[in-house]
Amino acid sequence: MRTKSKQSPENKRLIILDRDGVINQQLEGYISRPEDWQPIDGSIEAIVDLYRRGYRFAIATNQAGIGRGVMTVDDLLAVHKKMLLILAVYRVQIEAVFFCPHTPEDGCKCRKPETGLLESIAKRLDVRLSDTLFIGDSMRDVQAALAVGAKPMMVRTGRGAVESEQAPEGVPIYDDLSAVADAILGPLKRKSKSKSKRKGKKKHTPLAVEWRRTEKNPDPGPAS
Repeated sequence: MRTKSKQSPENKRLIILDRDGVINQQLEGYISRPEDWQPIDGSIEAIVDLYRRGYRFAIATNQAGIGRGVMTVDDLLAVHKKMLLILAVYRVQIEAVFFCPHTPEDGCKCRKPETGLLESIAKRLDVRLSDTLFIGDSMRDVQAALAVGAKPMMVRTGRGAVESEQAPEGVPIYDDLSAVADAILGPLKRKSKSKSKRKGKKKHTPLAVEWRRTEKNPDPGPAS
């Protein structure tokens, strides 16, 4: 009987990330242009370190600006292209970017704290949500994670500066995504973090990198 290699994708633990306030800075309005998408200090390095230690990544994000007519799906995809290009510089592959375009008034099943986004990710990637971490900055993220049996973690960036005070007992809370990586991997094993400290703050210039559509690096799109 053939056994799966420890390095096979099926044996790597999945981390689902909220986007705004976790990976990138939270704005008062909607991030509808690539130039408005700016990573939180240390978030890219945290994803890189976790990825290099065998963790897989997906993103689940509410984007009601589409439903409100503030931006289009194409606008959102352009923002996501920038995000993926930044990570591609470090050879990091995000396996799925799922978003909800609806407003709260639409009553859909995908807008967090509803569970549709997480369930779609689990189906697409063939994973058990009970084995999955979901890192967010809002109570919507925590509620969605708990509803599907995933393990929630909160960060104090973005909405977490206020909403982390409402977290149920037992939900781990960290200052930011970098602190989450420290907790998972141990600060002494964070190669990207220690390297960035020696060389100073790294400037991200992803738009200088040509994006090639391949099976491993497709343009992100809506959940199907």
